[in-house]
Amino acid sequence: MEKVEAVIIGAGIVGLSVAAGVSRKKSSVYLLERHRSFGQETSARNSEVIHAGIYYPKGSLKAGTCIEGNRLVYEICEKNRIPYKRLGKLIVAVDPSEKADLEALFENARANGVNDIDLLDKDRVKDLEPNITACEAIYSGTTGIVDTHKLMSFFAQQAKENGASISYDTEVIRIEHLKEGYKITVKDTTGEDFQFLSQIVINCAGLESDTVAGIAGIDIDKADYKLKYCKGQYFKLGTKKSSYIKRLIYPVPKPKATALGIHATPNLSGMVRLGPDEKFIDRGQIDYNVDEEAKGPFYDSCSRFLPFLDKEDLSQDTSGVRPKLQGEGELFRDFVIKEESEKGLPGFINLIGIESPGLTAAPAIAGMVLDMIR
Repeated sequence: MEKVEAVIIGAGIVGLSVAAGVSRKKSSVYLLERHRSFGQETSARNSEVIHAGIYYPKGSLKAGTCIEGNRLVYEICEKNRIPYKRLGKLIVAVDPSEKADLEALFENARANGVNDIDLLDKDRVKDLEPNITACEAIYSGTTGIVDTHKLMSFFAQQAKENGASISYDTEVIRIEHLKEGYKITVKDTTGEDFQFLSQIVINCAGLESDTVAGIAGIDIDKADYKLKYCKGQYFKLGTKKSSYIKRLIYPVPKPKATALGIHATPNLSGMVRLGPDEKFIDRGQIDYNVDEEAKGPFYDSCSRFLPFLDKEDLSQDTSGVRPKLQGEGELFRDFVIKEESEKGLPGFINLIGIESPGLTAAPAIAGMVLDMIR
């Protein structure tokens, strides 16, 4: 039976970044992806934002990997000519009742060590973005946007140049822990099974990362690894109204919210998308349709801080599904980035619940995984 040093399951932005890093240290690495190409799920259906680390509790993996990832993503993009823009971002309080939550968020960001951040009064906000409504705002200078596809393509190319083998249309169906490592059974598009041994298994399977953990023998209910699926839709603006803002504009998150709220994000061509909203769905009901009926709630939410909007300005765009550990109305849940020796699975590394800010955090998460396998 063929033997490799490491296998990574899942070729989203995190799996690709991990593969690029691990393949620098290990001579035989497989990256397995069940779809026909990389980044076909959450990684290709998001706001493409490079986050600063403002929202997450001090000391959390989300905060630490986001702040480090922010630095690394800009560095990678600059060195390798990957398109990005450091646009900056405003988180806006529309009325005075939101100021306390905004200022608490500002203090949280400072406690996390977020750089280039300021609290702006109404006049300073107007200087930056004259067409929005805000009585106060957090300004984040290190927030930006990136061409996610080209960033993923870069990581895939790095992995290949380092000698990793990337296998698409390949689904992992069994993982058996043996004395000599892990016997991995995969199925390809022909329906044929193929088996090989790997010393290390890194689970980066995104929406199915809890399933992969279960296949390896972990009780995902007992471990609290079971994912909840949260769908987010986007609407887009036309060229004229897109020109009314230059930066990312976010509302103040609602208490106990599981997402950051519907926000306005210019893309690299300057067109603005609004979203995502959030709706928890059953795992068997994934579809990427955008409900035209959601236009009304989107308009109601965004017109509070984008007063120039007319409902007719919004047109359907795209949607995505986020793999969340935190369910609706539940308290904050952090990323799971864990080597599972204590569960009797040495060399098995789980990455579960890697949602936002997973895109930003990806290279920092790869660094954590490298530390674990050393």
